[in-house]
Formats: sequence, C-alpha cells, structure tokens
Amino acid sequence: ATTAAFLLASGFTGGSAFVPAALNARATTGLNVATSKQTWAPDSWTRDDFVAKQMPTYEVQAEVDDAIAKLGKKAPLVFSGEVRRLSEKLAAVSQGQGFVLMGGDCAESFKEFEVDHVRDTFRVMMQMALIMTFGSAMPIVKIGRMAGQFAKPRSADTETIDGVTLPSYRGDNVNKEEFTAESRRNDPSLMVAAYDQSAQTLNILRAFSTGGFADMSRLQAWNLDFVEGTDEGSRYRKLAEKVDESLRFMKAIGIDTSSPDFSTVDFYTAHECLLLPYEQALTREDSITGKYYGLSTHMLWVGERTRDLDSAHLEFVRGIDNPLGVKISDKATPEELISTIETMNPQNIPGKLAIIVRMGAEKLRSNLPGLIRAVQREGKSVVWISDPVHGNTRTTADGFKTRDFDAIRAELKAFFDVHDEMGSHPGGMHLEMTGDAVTECTGGVSGVTDETLKENYVTACDPRLNGIQALELAFLVAERMRVRTGLPPLL
Repeated sequence: ATTAAFLLASGFTGGSAFVPAALNARATTGLNVATSKQTWAPDSWTRDDFVAKQMPTYEVQAEVDDAIAKLGKKAPLVFSGEVRRLSEKLAAVSQGQGFVLMGGDCAESFKEFEVDHVRDTFRVMMQMALIMTFGSAMPIVKIGRMAGQFAKPRSADTETIDGVTLPSYRGDNVNKEEFTAESRRNDPSLMVAAYDQSAQTLNILRAFSTGGFADMSRLQAWNLDFVEGTDEGSRYRKLAEKVDESLRFMKAIGIDTSSPDFSTVDFYTAHECLLLPYEQALTREDSITGKYYGLSTHMLWVGERTRDLDSAHLEFVRGIDNPLGVKISDKATPEELISTIETMNPQNIPGKLAIIVRMGAEKLRSNLPGLIRAVQREGKSVVWISDPVHGNTRTTADGFKTRDFDAIRAELKAFFDVHDEMGSHPGGMHLEMTGDAVTECTGGVSGVTDETLKENYVTACDPRLNGIQALELAFLVAERMRVRTGLPPLL
C-alpha cells in the first residue's frame, strides 16, 4: 500500500451586476477588509467601501442582468466535495508533505478550444507530475489553469492603433481580440459562452483523469510526438521504464495495478478571480456545511493588480471556502503580506492560502527572505509557490513578447535556495504553458531563439512554455527536490 501511494502521488441579479466606470478610478480608501465589521455576502464586494479594479464597463444593464440570470440557473462547474479534497491535499503541502504543479494557458480562448489542445496540456502535466513524483518521493498536487482562465488584467483601459482608440482586450469572456469597435465592445453574453466552454473543458479533463488515459501502465503512450528524439524525451523514457519495472514488480507480488488507484488521477482547476459578477453568479451555499463556495473552479487566486487591502476582490474571496492564492511581486512589504494573509485566511487554516511569488531571480533573492521571516514570526500557515514566468517577460527587437528559459530556471533556483536558507518548504510551481509545440519562449532543449519565435507564435496574451520546455523544468525541479530529501541523482 505504501508503494502504491508513492506511485500514485506519482442568485445575482439587478443593478449590482453592473460595475460603473467610476469604480475603476476610485481612489484608494485605505480600508483593510480584514477589519471590516460588516457581514460577508456573495455581493458584499459591490459596497462602496471597496475598490473594484480591472473590471469591464458594460453599456446596457439589461444585457448584464440577462447574462447573470442565465448563469445563476446553471449547474456549478465543480462541486464542494471536490474543493474540500483539494483543501486537504494543500494542507499536507503546507506542512512540507507535497508539491503543487499549476499549469496552463495564459488566457483560454474560444477559437483555440479543441479536445486535442486540452488533452496535450493535460498529458504534459501528467508527465511532469510523474517525473517530479518519482524524482522527489513526494505527492504532486496537479492543478490546471483551465476551465475558466479567460479574463486578463490590463495595464490600460484603452488601446490606440494608427490613431484609433478602442477598449483594451480583456479576455474572451469580456470582449474579442480583433481591433474593431464591435469586437472590443464589452459583451456580458460572453460570460455565458465562457461558462459553456469551461463545462466542456471540465468534462474532457474528468474523462481523461478517470477514463483510463491516466492509467500508469500506459506511461510510454503518454510521450508526445515532439518529445521523441530529444534529450529530455530520452530521459523521460528511461524514467518511465523505471516506473514500469516498479509496476511489474508490484504485479508479481499480487498488487492489482488495474485498480482505480493506478488508473485514475486527481486533477483540479484554478483561475484568477478577476471578473467578479461571473464569480458571484456561480457562488453557492453548500447544503451540508452551510458554507459558501465559489463553484466556477476548485481554487481561485487574486492577482498582483487587484490584491490591495481595500479591494473588492479580497472582499469577495474572504467569504468563500475554496483554497485561495494571492500573487505577490517585489512590491509587497512584510507588513502588507501579513495583512493580506489575515484577510484571506483569518483562521490560519493550513492549505487555505498559497502565496504565489513572481519577482525575477535577483529581486526574489533580495525580497523573499523578509517575507518568509514575517510569515514564520507570525506563525502563519501558507503554501509557497513560485511563478517564475511573469517576472521574466521581455520584448524582442521584432516586437515579440517572450520569456527566456534560463531566466525562468534561475528564478526557480533562487526560490529553492531561499527556502533552503530559511528552513521553509518550497511548495509549488505555477507556469504559463501548453502541450502544443509553440515557439513563444526562448531557450531550453527545444532550441527556440528570437529569430524562430515567429514560426509558431500563437498566443493571444502572454508567451507560454511549450511541452518540451515544461518537461525540462520538471526534470530540473525533480533533481533539486531529490537533493533536499537526500536521495541520489535521478538518472
């Protein structure tokens, strides 16, 4: 049983739906929602006390009401029991007994949606999880940036091209990417379309995770075509052969490897809590516990641009029982972080809150120790997760936004180094990635350069690691985790 466990680890309507443009421009009040005495409700974020940044302005209130009414009648996308199971797994991670792998698209899109796209990203994540499980002797909690990761924060409300100014593209659940007045109009009906695609994505993920696709006896079949023939691919095949040997041994001594323990996998979803009317419409009160859950996904995180202590986003998430995340950059002070933690997890529940760090390697080495020290001093329970991609974005001479593999690797190394120094647990990795053979990030064994970015640069938002680059990172993390546990080299 121990060996088996080791391998396995291998009603929102009416005027409040409309958020006026003035709300985006309201000055910060200095209110800390953790100190708010008013009772939380799914719509309490709409009170004038709170600042709702990064929210679209809708022109016609009736259209908003209609979209929200439709969402309110739809089934939840996930269920509270699933959310509670994820919370239990994250609680173990917070105690040093696991590692989180979060990955998926920068922003999902309607035009890119197809079964193969979902399958390939799921498959690469399973390969990564297997590598890190076998390499670290530690359970890997697998969470996809899928089935809801549509909305994106923008640095400006408008965009100007050739003298024409239109609203910024905020994701397919808000408006459309094409630079026309019709496409850039914020359309509430797109929230319903996003729900429908999310439901399809979750159906696909559930089928793959429970229908035999994740069967551990089929590890060799998980190799993607673009992995074959590469150095990392060959290393993966050697690792898969080692796991196959373990499975054959277990069969020989009478362990049933065809049981659900070996043919299914737990896979969860997460997205940024950005479009609050959508999140509120899919919030439900659990009939068993009486607690509220945001059932658009299993886990929600609040981004760097919306995590102010007086933000509507913090007010919304503080009342739901989902596991939560918050992204922080080098701008976060120890005092601010502690206030944020007390707002989002006032009862200090293990596994409730993940701190997702995005700084770049140099700033991380300078700033993260002080943040960890403050958390340790105050006795706060958190899961520390590295987001090594967002702090390493640059623009090439040809105008392509990209990220360098070496910079991403350097930030991950810095993340592990700091936790080693501080005696804390590096609890996870959060990547913008895809299973597709895109050319959006440079470097690594895939050999993408500034000159070859144009060959398959298809992202509508930020650049993503391709499958080969993501697998290479998994090997590097697995080897670093083995060092922490005192195990010999992976291969």
